Amino acid sequence: MTQDRIVIALAAPEPEVNSAIVARARRRGFRRFATIQSRPISPEPKEIWYHSTPDGYQEVAGTTVPDASFVRLYRVRDPAELEPVTAALGRGEASAVRWGAERVIPLETLVAARRVRGTLWVVTAETADIPAFLGALEHGADTIVVEVSTPEILDELEHRIEQPSVPLEWLKVPVRSVSPAGTGDRVIVDTTSLLRPEEGILVGSAAAFLFHVASEAVGSRYTRPRRFRVNAGAAHLYTLLANGETRYLSELVPGDTILVCSPSGTSRNVRVGRIKIERRPLVLVEAEVGDRRCTVFLQEAETVRLSTDSGRIATTDLRPGVLAWGVPLSAGRHLGVAVEETIEER
Repeated sequence: MTQDRIVIALAAPEPEVNSAIVARARRRGFRRFATIQSRPISPEPKEIWYHSTPDGYQEVAGTTVPDASFVRLYRVRDPAELEPVTAALGRGEASAVRWGAERVIPLETLVAARRVRGTLWVVTAETADIPAFLGALEHGADTIVVEVSTPEILDELEHRIEQPSVPLEWLKVPVRSVSPAGTGDRVIVDTTSLLRPEEGILVGSAAAFLFHVASEAVGSRYTRPRRFRVNAGAAHLYTLLANGETRYLSELVPGDTILVCSPSGTSRNVRVGRIKIERRPLVLVEAEVGDRRCTVFLQEAETVRLSTDSGRIATTDLRPGVLAWGVPLSAGRHLGVAVEETIEER
């Protein structure tokens, strides 16, 4: 979840206000905190606390592991001050950055320089910075320290992290074949939001290309519309989370934030409310993406619709020759995170 990438830095001068910030943050799912005090505020299980110092962030021993880690803080106001951070990241050292002026382009430089996941932090008091920090070069910073001085700022912070930060490149690809694929476990994703007919989620057998499956905001002659639902496909398929990572459909759980989008270019983040996995007849859809074939397994049903240049077509009516909408992604993935590696998915 995106909250896992956020550290709430307590910035109120009054202890009672900081306590209120922690209480509200916990209700919103945040579990990482920083304080200038040497001891955390009544830490709860699975929380991580950091002691904030002028030099960086010291993990408080006893809140996670005995060997507490330290993240050194750098202040970057010009290109010369960026060089020590680039060198530290190249060595795999944990580094945090507080920007003095420009921030997006130099952050992209640091994302590219990073050699080890979990080492690049950025510090800000402006919630408006969050989407850019999360999405720089599709990956963003590993951790964002947000200095919070009032509980109300958490409302704005939550709004910002719910905004899409993943750029999408839409392609139309020709469907080459549609064939029966026997019975399999298919996953229905019910969200806590009402979806429009053209909205849906991205799924595919390979991360290199994800197909767009539309919502059930339009019913059939025998079923009512279910505007919160996407009948997404077989259990093994990848889907795209709000933070740009992929996850198997079968691994989604209530509370996960996924990317809902439409081929028109709109996108937003919504939360998973429920997952339903049932045995159903499937069809195998094969499409040509450049010089390779990509596949998706979908339930054979009138309410399961693939987005095409001819509109949303039910899998029961889908035929070779139509152009299906989808999004290409980086093929290399480790636990859902894009990585640079040699990989072939079939």
